Amino acid sequence: MPRRTATMLASTLILIALLCAGVLIRVPYSEMSPGPTVNTLGDARGEPVLHISGHKTYPTSGNLNMTTVRVTGADYDMNIVEAVYGWLAHDSVVVPHDTLYPDGKTEEESTQENAEEFSQSQESAKVAALEELKIPVTSRVVVSTVVKDSAAEGVLHAGDVIEAVDGKAVEQPEDVAKLVTKHKPGEDVVFTVIPARTAAAAEKAGKEPEGSRDVTLTTRKAPEDPSNPSEDRAIVGIQAGTDHTFPFEVDIKLADVGGPSAGLMFSLGIIDKLTPDKLTGGKFIAGTGTIDDDGEVGPIGGINMKLVGARDAGARYFLTPDDNCSAAASDTPDGLTLVRVKTLHDAKKSLEKIRAGDTAGLPSCSKG
Repeated sequence: MPRRTATMLASTLILIALLCAGVLIRVPYSEMSPGPTVNTLGDARGEPVLHISGHKTYPTSGNLNMTTVRVTGADYDMNIVEAVYGWLAHDSVVVPHDTLYPDGKTEEESTQENAEEFSQSQESAKVAALEELKIPVTSRVVVSTVVKDSAAEGVLHAGDVIEAVDGKAVEQPEDVAKLVTKHKPGEDVVFTVIPARTAAAAEKAGKEPEGSRDVTLTTRKAPEDPSNPSEDRAIVGIQAGTDHTFPFEVDIKLADVGGPSAGLMFSLGIIDKLTPDKLTGGKFIAGTGTIDDDGEVGPIGGINMKLVGARDAGARYFLTPDDNCSAAASDTPDGLTLVRVKTLHDAKKSLEKIRAGDTAGLPSCSKG
């Protein structure tokens, strides 16, 4: 066999062997890529994303698109070829598997956590939007969850309204833990609560709940914290949360989406539907960002993938959380203008400038 032919054959066999190895060898990485975007002012699967009843609404125009990121599943084993392709591709990013699924979290656990965060973001989006419009929302501290086999099991129930602990009124969920941990394990703590059924019946009738009662629980020692083994902290086995009563119905319907990052865009969509001025002025605006009850906008993951998804969908402006600005500015798709936001009020004011054509005054993102 001629030397050149032998060399080419050997090279081909080596290449085939390397490709086979690349396909067979698995690596601990996952891939993120742009997911679908959804106009919060429009429909999804044949029904409005935002449905408001019991209050006057107004026509809207343009787009206020929430953005998503598509990720590989927790049980998917990426091979070397896929990892290299992902590293080289502009519209995807390869990250360590533990970044998306820390502490060995399964795909089912991650999905459940994302669903809970999505539900909470919907509530906060509604609260923040109505507060921005000076529409009162009634809030109260409630029992969110009860830990199995804890001191509270069978005594307190999810949905019970917590009015006071040891006679001290509670206004925020964190107040409950602060008051309980003033005790030592084995001491009694008194909760003043309104049972969940009573509270639900009052809410249905449009009345303030009444009929509180005192419940005494004996605290127990919290599980040992490896970082602070000497800590002797008292617990009763509940997680406190906030329940809101809205003056009219605001329903957010969007399937197959999880996580808290759509909060800002939901809030803006609600505001647009409840006010006569069209926020977008007919323009295509996308964005992302968590939101809390006070309208503070927080950072999200996968910002660069969301920028690509927004640009591909046709967006011209992208509302960017302040803490994501540096990363977003380092790789902004052509034709997309980043608008920095810290609060819902910031975002609303920026939309008013875009509508008026005053884009030179928009707060921008910068690198570093």
